[in-house]
Amino acid sequence: MSQIWDFPSDIMISHLLSPSDYGTSLKDLNVVAMLHHFWEQKQVKGSDTQSEDSLKGSVSQSEDSVKGSVSQSEGLLLYESAPSPGPPYICYVTLPGGSCFGNYMECESQAKARRDAARVALINSLVNELPSRRITPQFITHSLQEAASASTVSVEDACDPSTSIGTYCLLLQSYTGRTMLEFQEVMTVFQLLHWNGTLKILRKRQCSRQSVIGYYSQRGLDASMRSSMALDWLGQERQTPRQLRAELQAAQSELDVARRHGNELRFYKEKTEILSLALNDPQRPEELHHERD
Repeated sequence: MSQIWDFPSDIMISHLLSPSDYGTSLKDLNVVAMLHHFWEQKQVKGSDTQSEDSLKGSVSQSEDSVKGSVSQSEGLLLYESAPSPGPPYICYVTLPGGSCFGNYMECESQAKARRDAARVALINSLVNELPSRRITPQFITHSLQEAASASTVSVEDACDPSTSIGTYCLLLQSYTGRTMLEFQEVMTVFQLLHWNGTLKILRKRQCSRQSVIGYYSQRGLDASMRSSMALDWLGQERQTPRQLRAELQAAQSELDVARRHGNELRFYKEKTEILSLALNDPQRPEELHHERD
C-alpha cells in the first residue's frame, strides 16, 4: 500500500475525496489512523511546513497497531456522533486548535460516518500545508483589496485600526507566516462575538479594537465563554420570545449545508451548541420551556 505516497498530492486528494471511484487499495486506507498520525507528527516535530510526506508509511502497520493508534487519537482529535435514531449518521471531528469537519456523504453506519469525517479533515489538513495557504504580505494585500471591493469601503482604511477593514488587516498581519486554518480558528472567535452582539457592546463601552483583538486572540473559546453567550441569548429570548428556537433552527440548517459541502464547521457548530445550551438552561422561565416543547 506504500505506493500511494508516490502519487502527486492533488491526485491523492482526489482519491480521498471520491474513494468509490478508485481501486480497493485506496478505498481500504485507514483515514482515521492517517489523520491521527498526521497531527501526532505535526505536534511532535513542531513544524508548520510539514506536508503529506509526513504520513509516508504510517498506515503500513498491523491491524493491532492501527487500532492502538485510533484509540490514542481520542486525546488529540475529538470525534462526536450526532444523536440519531438511525441512518444517515453524522460524525464530526475536531482538530487540535479547534477546526471542525464532518462527513459530507450519507453514511449507513456510525463507523462510515467517522471515516468520512476523518477523510474530509485529512484532505483539509493536507491542503492547509500547501504554500498557497500561508498568509504572506502579498496575500494580505490581495485579501484587503477583495474585502474593500466587497464592502464598498476604501482599502486605505486598512491603515486605520478603528475601521472594520483596519481590524481585519490587524488580524491578518498578526498571523503572517501562519496558515489559513490557523487564521480561521481565531476568526471563528470574532465571528461568534459579532453574531452574539458582544462586539457591539464593547464598542459602546469604547473598548479599542486593538485591546479586543489582543484579549480574544489569546483567550480562545472555552466553556466559560460559551456559557456567557448562552446567557446573553437567554436574555434576548426573554425580550423576544421564540427567538432562540428560530435561531437554533437557522444555525442547524447552516451547519448541515456547510457539512455537505465539506466546509470547516466550527462557527456553525458552536452556534448550535451555544443556542442549545441556552434552550436547556434550568433558569429559563417555565413558559419558555413549554414553548419549546
